[in-house]
Amino acid sequence: MAAGDIETFQRDGIWFNRIEGESRTLGMSFVSQEEAEKVGRGAAVARQVEHSVRTEEGPSDTGGLYDWHPRELMN
Repeated sequence: MAAGDIETFQRDGIWFNRIEGESRTLGMSFVSQEEAEKVGRGAAVARQVEHSVRTEEGPSDTGGLYDWHPRELMN
């Protein structure tokens, strides 16, 4: 992911969105992954950037290999 892209992630079962490269979350938190992804996708479209989804364990299976950083593929 490049700086400025939108990332949907969970922490302790709560879902958030953030702009890659920033520590603060973007907007509110979500109980469901689906709600967070919908808002994250909308923010990415509005900003004309990429959107990705991560769990606490790492990248989701829904992204292609080109969406991951090379270090993540070496595990």
